[in-house]
Amino acid sequence: MENILVTGGAGFIGSNFVRHMVKSHPECRVINYDALTYAGNLENLKDMFEMENYIFLKGDIRDRESLEKVFEEYGIDTVVNFAAETHVDRSIDEPEVFLTTNIIGTQILLDIAKKSWKVDADKYSREYRPGCRYIQISTDEVYGALGSDGCFTEETPLAPNSPYSASKASADMMVRAYHKTYGLPVNITRCSNNYGPYQFPEKLIPLMINNALEGKELPVYGDGKQVRDWLYVEDHCTAIEQVLVAGEIGEVYNIGGNSEKENIEIVRKILLALNKSEELIKHVKDRPGHDRRYAINSTKLRKLGWKPSYSFEEGMEATISWYLENRDWMKRIVDGDYMNYYSGLYGKIL
Repeated sequence: MENILVTGGAGFIGSNFVRHMVKSHPECRVINYDALTYAGNLENLKDMFEMENYIFLKGDIRDRESLEKVFEEYGIDTVVNFAAETHVDRSIDEPEVFLTTNIIGTQILLDIAKKSWKVDADKYSREYRPGCRYIQISTDEVYGALGSDGCFTEETPLAPNSPYSASKASADMMVRAYHKTYGLPVNITRCSNNYGPYQFPEKLIPLMINNALEGKELPVYGDGKQVRDWLYVEDHCTAIEQVLVAGEIGEVYNIGGNSEKENIEIVRKILLALNKSEELIKHVKDRPGHDRRYAINSTKLRKLGWKPSYSFEEGMEATISWYLENRDWMKRIVDGDYMNYYSGLYGKIL
């Protein structure tokens, strides 16, 4: 783990992971490769550009030629693939971009890693450059929905219910195939719902915080009783790090926070913390194919020595405080003005 390629590293979880690895592993070089679509924001990492072990490269994982140059020039030995279209609502309206980025992009990245690391399936030797590892960042949504009890385990059959989750499940299967067919050293991680700093405000928690602060209605799908297992983003980052360090090649690891909450409960907690009235809540038509409940069993990962550091209450307090302290960041995102804000960075690095 000397030269780590983090694809999609300017997004919410990716930028938090990049920051964690740059600071925690000064002996490693972290190369952030991001297409800077609407959810990729260089401002998320403006404090990283002065770090000697951090490099940003603008690029798309569907661009084979560009990625081949990156692998060759930087001697990539570790890949952590966050690059993906992620918002379920957008996948319902525009499924094609989810298929091309999440599936085709993943296959191109896998193929380049296979060639760069000289994995040779014909010899069946399973010999590759020591220390190489490919981590696919997936989601618990690939498992579909649960009933009122039970949890997803790594053995739960995949049953995606949205174009987004179907594209992620397909990518997972491609990763598995590259391991089984070619011997590529891979892991897949499947996490529960993340929250924390730098999350794009189309997602539940930052959307509700921003709307509450602005005195706007808080749209809640259906009855709001959909259940999610919430995971503070820093805990997700340390979990991925643990898989890199101690994970068994070829294995899938679930990452959960053991914090099941109904969406409506989350909304009410935010309103209470901000001293806002519940009259701002507006129930709207439910999303098509909306999964009712997710819950993650992360026992397998905990056996590697990982556990969450943040309770839900601690994570929410830290998250709300961050958004209160960074309202200018939120405003630039909501207004679509963040590209202009960091245009000065473009001149230096793109």
